[in-house]
Amino acid sequence: MQDCFVAIDIGASSGRHMAGWVENGKIRLEEVYRFENILIKQNGHLCWQLETLTRHVIEGLADCHRAGYRPQSIGIDTWAVDFVLLDQAGALLGDPVAYRDDRTKGVPEQLEEKLPFAQLYGKTGIQFQPFNTIYQLLALKNEHPEQLQKAAAFLMIPDYLNYRLTGIAANEYTNASTTALVDARTRQWDLELIRKLGLPEGIFQPVQMPGQVLGPLREEISSQVGFSCPVVLPATHDTGSAFLAVPARDENAVTLSSGTWSLLGVENPEPVLTEASRRANFTNEGGYLGRFRYLKNIMGLWMIQSIRREIGQATGTRPSFPELIQQARGAAAFPSVVDVDDPRFLAPESMIAEIKAACAQSGQPVPGTTGEVMQCVYNSLAQDYRRAVQALETLTGRHFTSLNIVGGGSQDMYLNQMTAQATGLTVLAGPTEGTALGNLMVQMIRAGVFTDLKMARAAIANSFDIKEVTP
Repeated sequence: MQDCFVAIDIGASSGRHMAGWVENGKIRLEEVYRFENILIKQNGHLCWQLETLTRHVIEGLADCHRAGYRPQSIGIDTWAVDFVLLDQAGALLGDPVAYRDDRTKGVPEQLEEKLPFAQLYGKTGIQFQPFNTIYQLLALKNEHPEQLQKAAAFLMIPDYLNYRLTGIAANEYTNASTTALVDARTRQWDLELIRKLGLPEGIFQPVQMPGQVLGPLREEISSQVGFSCPVVLPATHDTGSAFLAVPARDENAVTLSSGTWSLLGVENPEPVLTEASRRANFTNEGGYLGRFRYLKNIMGLWMIQSIRREIGQATGTRPSFPELIQQARGAAAFPSVVDVDDPRFLAPESMIAEIKAACAQSGQPVPGTTGEVMQCVYNSLAQDYRRAVQALETLTGRHFTSLNIVGGGSQDMYLNQMTAQATGLTVLAGPTEGTALGNLMVQMIRAGVFTDLKMARAAIANSFDIKEVTP
């Protein structure tokens, strides 16, 4: 049996179990189990299939055992913002509604009358997004107040999966910080804010920091998967984990976590809560060791994933990402650009039709081929990255010379080249499995495999191929 640590990394479209260990000074990774994560329409809302996700988490752990691995600990990371409520018996109250649902429509405007966003940002440092947890909770309060009245626990998605494995309810810091209900200075729930919103403060669990052991697997789970080990809290927000996997920490470097979302920014020891930061809509999300990821949230590869899925539904065959990239290269001269952060692209019925409509409404050439649609997305992402870097330099007073890209999007060398040209920065692409690696780093540091994050990052640099792209 191979001793290892297991990162369960679940994104908005898929999840996987990654086994990791150190061999001859290098980090070894193996994907043991992969599964899809698909939204469904349920009771009038877009919802996650949470029971299916829980089943995949357990089946993947059993597969790790069957594959000859002996996990020393496991850690779960997922996307942020979304949550569930549990009753006194630990049962779910209501559906696990997804952030792409439109239930928060009009809610930010309602809250603005009671609590201006400028005040909220000054407390929490979290950027405005119409699907932020604070708005989702108020939407739930409007639609199903009885659920909040019956609730005993508020858990975000990784918190809930951890609860199913251990029976312990806890709120991990990096994910909790994205709710816009955590005080950026104290790093704890802002109970004054929670009371002002009329939310039951007793449902929020004590905030736990990454690196803490949550508890052992429940006996029932151990018998199903074939082993027992502790569940460790990584940075359960996938971006928090991804930022840890950047191999070099050059003070003049920006980090871009590239996946379904693109998160571009830097690490700070303290939050930036200025009016200029609020106007630029930069966020201060909690990170490992109590630090802050000061970043811009950009739509990212969701648009490309949606295009690929849409073509597959229409033709019966999904094109590969390399095929789509090649088609974009063939339409490299296509000039149109859309605002990728426009809410119209969050969950359209047809991403392709929405892109065409946006181009037409702005008086630009309308893409007529898949290659032109793809090139429009690439143009738009690269220009958004450029604007975000420029804003980051203004807000921090720093000058950046390189851009570290981690995550699945780091494999797209066409986008990497366009990003280097648009930003004027040297792009360092990789590692691809940034989120899983960051998850594993926290587990390995806790276990003493690495003494600290600096040592872990040096091991990443020594273990994975990092590609350099110049402007």
